[in-house]
Amino acid sequence: MKTRSIQSTLSRWFAIQTLAGLSIACVAVYGTTRWSFQLKQEEEFERHSELVRHVVAETRTPPNIDLLRHKLDDYFRTHPDINVSLWAGKSRLYFSQRADVKGNWLSHAQTLEDLTFEGNPVEVRLTLDSTGDDLLLRRLGWTLVAAASLGSMIVALTGSLIVRRGLKPLKLLAEQTANAGPAQPGGRIDVETFASELQPWIMQFNALLGRVEGAYAQLEAFNADVAHELRTPLANMIAQTEIELSQPRPIAALREALSSQLEEAHRLSAIVTDMLFLSKADRGAQARRTAPVSLADQVRAVGEFHEAELEQSNLTLDIEGDATLHVDVGLLRRALSNLLSNAIRYARPESQVQVVIRRDHAEFTIAVVNEGDEVDPAALPHLFERFYRADKSRSGSSSHHGLGLTIVAAIARMHGGTTFATSDRGLTRIGFTLADASA
Repeated sequence: MKTRSIQSTLSRWFAIQTLAGLSIACVAVYGTTRWSFQLKQEEEFERHSELVRHVVAETRTPPNIDLLRHKLDDYFRTHPDINVSLWAGKSRLYFSQRADVKGNWLSHAQTLEDLTFEGNPVEVRLTLDSTGDDLLLRRLGWTLVAAASLGSMIVALTGSLIVRRGLKPLKLLAEQTANAGPAQPGGRIDVETFASELQPWIMQFNALLGRVEGAYAQLEAFNADVAHELRTPLANMIAQTEIELSQPRPIAALREALSSQLEEAHRLSAIVTDMLFLSKADRGAQARRTAPVSLADQVRAVGEFHEAELEQSNLTLDIEGDATLHVDVGLLRRALSNLLSNAIRYARPESQVQVVIRRDHAEFTIAVVNEGDEVDPAALPHLFERFYRADKSRSGSSSHHGLGLTIVAAIARMHGGTTFATSDRGLTRIGFTLADASA
C-alpha cells in the first residue's frame, strides 16, 4: 500500500479548495458582467425605440415620409452598430442596414400601440451589433480562467512551503521519539518546546515511556529474583544427588535423601505455580464471583486450617465484623490464608491475631492485625512486591519464597480492590479491599 504524505495531501487540497473558490468567484464575476451587458443592450433598444416613437409622432400629422426618413437617417448614420426598420401595417416606412458590417446581431421588435401612421399601427424592428460586448466577455472569461489557474498553482506552491514549515515540529518529535527507549532511561520529551496541539500526545507518550521503563525494570528484577529463588533449591538438589551417587549408601540414607529432594521439588513446584497465577493476574484476569458469602465464615474456615500453627505459638484468632459479598471463594481463602500465615509467622507468642472486616459504601476492607516487631517504614511500600522480604533475618523468612503478599495483591486486583500495610506501636496491620460487583 502506497504511503500517503501529509504535506502533499494538504498541498493538493489547498490547491483544490483555492481552485473551487476562485472558480465560483470567477463564474459570479462573469455572470454579473454578462447580465450587465444584457441590461445595457435592453436600455439601448429602449432608447432607440423612444427616439423612433418621437420622430413618428412629429411626422405623422400631416404624414410626411420624406421628413421621417431624413430625421432617422440623420440619427442612425452616427450609430453604425444598430439597424432599424419601420413598418406601418405591411408598408415599410423606413429601412436602415449596414450590409458591410459583420457581427453578432440581436433583434428587438416593438409595436407602438399608441401611434399610427396613415391609420396603421407602427412597428419598430431593431437589430443591435453585440460583437464588442461578446469580445469583452470572451476576454474576461479567459482572463478569469487564467487567474483561477494561476492562483491555484501559487496557493499550491506556497501551501506546500507552509505545510513543510508547519510539519517541522513533527519531524523533530519523530527524532526525539526515536532516541527514547531503554538505552536512555529517564529520558523524556520536553512538552513545552512543541505546539499545544501536540502536547497531549507527548504527555501520553512520556507516560507510556514511564510505564514501559517500570515494566522493563520490573521484568529485569523479576528475572533476577526467579533465578535466585530457583538456583538455591536446584543447587541443593544437585549437590545432594552428587554426594549420594559418589559412594554406596544404605537404603535408609537414600530414603532420607529422596525425602529432602522431594521437599525441594515441592518448593520449586510452589514457586512455579505461584508465578503462573501471577502471570495470569497480570494479564487482566478477573475473579469469578459466586453467590454471596459471609466474609467472617470464610475467615473461620481458613482459621481452622491454621489451627495447628496458632496453637504452636499459643495464639488466639479473633474476628471483628462481618459482611456478605459476591467473591471468588477459592481466591478469597487463598488471600486470607497468606495473610494469616504471615501474621502467625511474625506474631508475638501468646498474643492475638485479629481479623477486622469493615464495609465503606461499595468497598469492603479485610485487615489482619498481629502484635510483634514493627516493620521498617521504608519496607512497607515494598511488602507486596515479588520475592521481597522485609527482614531476611526474621524467623521463617528463608522457608518462604516471598510471593505470599504478592498473590494477595493480585487477588485484590482481580476483585477490583487494593492492598494496604501499616506497622506502628507494636501492631502490624496488613490487608486488602474488595469492590462490590453489584454496586
